[in-house]
Amino acid sequence: MGRQMLFRLLQWSSVAVFLGRGWQHIYWDAPYRALLWDEAWMKWLVQGVFGVEWRAYVISPRADDWIDGLVTGTGVFYLLCAAVAAFIHRLGRGGRVLLWLGSANLVLLAALYCKENFLFSGQFFEYTLQWGAPAFLAALAGRWKAAGPKFVLLIKIAIALTFVCHGLYAIGYYPRPGQFVEMVINILPLNEAGARQFLIAAGLLDFLAGFLLFWPGRAGRWALFYIIFWGFATTMARFLAYFHWALWDSWLTLWLQEVLMRMPHFLIPLGLALYLRFKPGIEPE
Repeated sequence: MGRQMLFRLLQWSSVAVFLGRGWQHIYWDAPYRALLWDEAWMKWLVQGVFGVEWRAYVISPRADDWIDGLVTGTGVFYLLCAAVAAFIHRLGRGGRVLLWLGSANLVLLAALYCKENFLFSGQFFEYTLQWGAPAFLAALAGRWKAAGPKFVLLIKIAIALTFVCHGLYAIGYYPRPGQFVEMVINILPLNEAGARQFLIAAGLLDFLAGFLLFWPGRAGRWALFYIIFWGFATTMARFLAYFHWALWDSWLTLWLQEVLMRMPHFLIPLGLALYLRFKPGIEPE
């Protein structure tokens, strides 16, 4: 039962993140231009390989349309991956290959966000659970015995990286996103100063939970329970902070994707907790 619940929650996580990212790419945008319009990184390719002057390339409507097509096409691919994740048991090896490709594409997306945000490594690793979800699902779908101590350890590392890197932004080690403060103010009875103090406390708890997650016994279990709670709270904050009945359609357009792509932040820890509950002694020493 524990293995089945872990598999299902990995499956739901993968479907959710692919749907969220697919909607983002098709309806909004993704940071591909952070790379493709970077002269220092791309000029050698544009001029040296394709023989196009850099200035002509960056102002070309045709090149811009090509990038838009790339973004939209990637969104369609993510939607396909969502369908594959939903029916992975019926699709065999080909379905698993598509999940691995989808995971690799999410790694690329995380790298693009990292580049867009001054190459802060925390920006990349905070997406670990998102790109890890389809990779874990593909591994488990291909070999049920994969859910052993090493598999559990990899999931714990992905959880810890995600939450510790969120904590780095919350405490202000990296520039704290204004949206973090805004969501706290919209949900809790706090002013801006109180919201900043709340985020610092939350960030420190992220660090503590990420450390204790690897601790054997009760401390590790309580850390995992906290992570499930906080992952759910931060995911639903996008709903609570911005949802208004009169503007529900605007919320669906703007924020539903933000909720969907963060669902692995609590679904995967929940799946791990259920698996460990029914498989005592599976944790690595």
